[in-house]
Parts: sequence; structure tokens; C-alpha cells
Amino acid sequence: MYVVTGGAGFIGSAFVATLNEHELDEIYIVDELKESSKWRNLIGKRYADYFHKDDFLSHLLSGRFRGQLTGIIHMGACSSTTEQNGDYLMQNNYHYSKELAKYCLENNVRLIYASSGAIYGDGSAGFLDDDSRVFDYRPLNRYGYSKQLFDQWVIQNDYQNQVVGLRFFNVYGPNEYHKGSMKSVVYQAFHQAQKEGSIGLFRSYREDYADGEQKRDFIYVKDCCEVMWWFLNNSQTNGIFNLGTGGARSWNDLAKSVFAALGKKPSISYIEMPDNLIRQYQYFTEAPMEKLKNTGAPLPSHQLEQGVNDYVQNYLMNSDRCM
Repeated sequence: MYVVTGGAGFIGSAFVATLNEHELDEIYIVDELKESSKWRNLIGKRYADYFHKDDFLSHLLSGRFRGQLTGIIHMGACSSTTEQNGDYLMQNNYHYSKELAKYCLENNVRLIYASSGAIYGDGSAGFLDDDSRVFDYRPLNRYGYSKQLFDQWVIQNDYQNQVVGLRFFNVYGPNEYHKGSMKSVVYQAFHQAQKEGSIGLFRSYREDYADGEQKRDFIYVKDCCEVMWWFLNNSQTNGIFNLGTGGARSWNDLAKSVFAALGKKPSISYIEMPDNLIRQYQYFTEAPMEKLKNTGAPLPSHQLEQGVNDYVQNYLMNSDRCM
């Protein structure tokens, strides 16, 4: 039996689809639906049961699932980089993760959890997934700090050789439609291009970056799922790893990729950045991938243009079809 927390969310539901593709359906979905439209990500998925995240933790700690679980894929967390409620982030992203980790370590259950490239802050200290560097980074927001704090707890307790943490960089792809302002720019650019015929990107406020030339390491969600599947089947390999492509691309490249997928001529404008983002904006992210490469795990195979084309042609142009 496998547990996928955040199983109705973006990466979580995509991974449930991956498990189903490999003929696995003994899955417990753990999430919090409320009024979110992400329930649609569960349509067509094969799984054994659904639990609210609070109920699941209570059942887990009471011993209800003892002896049943093979692995917990922990993708459930508040993923909003603009979340202002620090106590909520501490409880949801840090303490909840600690309880799951302690259970897995005590009961020989495989744990794969979502960390984030947001821990690296503005990138001035680099993006190296070296355990000894975990205290060197300065996240720009509460979300990034909550993810860093759990990585620090894992490393301080010398658990990094018993679990897998994945520092996701800029993930895009199907099943993200419910994420509000946290939807990828690919998703937002597609709808803007369809509606207005043009895509607006943030202006640069630094002289060393032209407008639209700020860069991110964009990774397609299908590549993330391939890496997660590999780790699920290679339990002898553990650690905390970057998960990006290893090659930063500009927002201009992304916008042009969307237009190419639509078969349209690019039309890009540059807009003012909201005041609350200016001080915490990352101008460059790029995931060094040597540590992951050395494990033998499959490296991401979709270049930006390929991933965007697949996403646009096969999902966004088909009424946000889900994986």
C-alpha cells in the first residue's frame, strides 16, 4: 500500500497517474479538498481510499496502518510562495512532515518528500544540494524557509541516508489548473495568449537583466514523476537532491515556446511587478544536477520547447485535460 499526500494536487495527482500506469492502485490519497476544484484530478484515478490530511495523521499515529504501508510519497504542503501565515506554514510544511518522517523511519516505510528550490533564496550562495551547505542559504519567503527547516531537521538528525528529498525547481504541466496565483507561467501565458493575443512578462528591475531575460530552471511534471518512480523502486538510494533540468531558460524563451505550440507569432509586452514581489524576486535559478545524475536516476528528458508543446497541445487545448 502506498500513500500519496497532496494526492489531489498538482505533482501528487500526476504521480498517482504514474502509479496507475504501472498497474498500482493500492493507494491511499491524502489531501484537503475544501472548495478547491482539484477534486477533478482524482477523476479516473484508481485508488483504495481517500483521507483528509488531519484524519490520516491521527490514524497513522494511532497505529491503524501499521504493517500495511510500503511507501509514503509526501507531496502535500502549502505551496504558495506568498503565504503570510507563518504558523500555518510551520504546522503544515514542517511539523506534519516531521511526524510522517518519524513514522516512516520507525516502521521501515519508504519516504519520498517534496522540498523546494525556494530554499536557495536569491541564489547568491549558489544552488548546490550539498548537505553541508543547508544552513548557508537564505530563503526569500516564509514558504522557502519552511522547506529549508525540514531539510535541516533531516540532516541534523542524520536521516538523509534513509529518506529521499526532492528540491523541485519551477515545475509546470497538467493538473495544476487549481493553483490560483501559483499556476505556472506556462499555464497563465497560454490563456493570456488565447484571450489577448499577447503575453505580459514582468519587467526587470536590475541593470544586468534585460526585460524578460530573468531565468528559471523549468521542469516538466512528467520528468518529475519519472524521477520519483525511480526512487520508489531503488530504495537503496537516498539523499536530498535538486530536481530541475540543469539549464536555466528565460521567460522570453518560455513565452516564445507557448506561441510556437499555438502556431502563433510571438507578441510579448513587459509589465510592472507588484510591490510585494520586488524584494523577494529570484532573477536566476538553475539546479546543479550532478548529485542526482550520480545515482543513476533518469535525468529530465523534456527541453522547455518539448514540454511546453506537449502541455499545450495535449492538455491545455483539450479543456485542461488531466494526467
